[in-house]
Amino acid sequence: MPRLAANLTMMYTEHPFLDRFKAAAGDGFSGVEFLFPYEFAAADLKSRLEENGLTQALFNAPPGDWAAGERGIASLPGRESEFQRGFEQALEYAAALGNRSLHVMAGLIGSGQDRAAHRDVYLKNLAWAARAAAPAGIAVVIEPINTRDIPGFFLNRQDDAQAICAEVGADNLKVQFDIYHCQIVEGDIAVKLQRDMAGIGHIQIAGVPDRHEPDLGELNYPYLFERIDALGYTGWIGCEYRPKAGTSEGLGWAQPYLANH
Repeated sequence: MPRLAANLTMMYTEHPFLDRFKAAAGDGFSGVEFLFPYEFAAADLKSRLEENGLTQALFNAPPGDWAAGERGIASLPGRESEFQRGFEQALEYAAALGNRSLHVMAGLIGSGQDRAAHRDVYLKNLAWAARAAAPAGIAVVIEPINTRDIPGFFLNRQDDAQAICAEVGADNLKVQFDIYHCQIVEGDIAVKLQRDMAGIGHIQIAGVPDRHEPDLGELNYPYLFERIDALGYTGWIGCEYRPKAGTSEGLGWAQPYLANH
């Protein structure tokens, strides 16, 4: 049975952010994730989790200048010190919120830029982050993202992500398998889940192609949930989608899983 975490960045946008925790709990979610916590005090977020009986599943390390279009800095040459400072801040928040996974975004690479140089920086930063996170029992996760949603994103394929993790060789470095992104770039979801499950640290879902509820679009999520269960995955599955209308009104697809959680 999937353990569903509501993504509070994309879901429950009918409410102010700090009120989304209560809304998610009211609909039966026991876990939440979001992109970034840094505009809020960790104590305020922790109190919302505790008041509503929620577990923090995941959030992202600082991504650089998000408003200016940056989408991570882990692979960007010359930004290593900034990456390390940001990741240390993420560890401080994780210590307060209790999550055991941190997502590190790779960043963008422009046409004509040296991919090998970016990859070298990426591996070194990931190795550093994995070492920094290990004493707290935290996993670092990296996510392949489709280039339709984020043109120029450095990491796009599941096999590339798994190869990077293998090359770094840290036990706490895993892949964040976003089914939405994988379907757009590669497809063949069930086979890739089976091939890579040992290296998957977090799963996310959304309908394809429009990133609405998982029951809208081309994927058969009840079948995929059964496959994920059969493969022994017991981690969180983040619902990282944009509700087509109201968040609560669109949760019919989730009721069999929330009711039995």
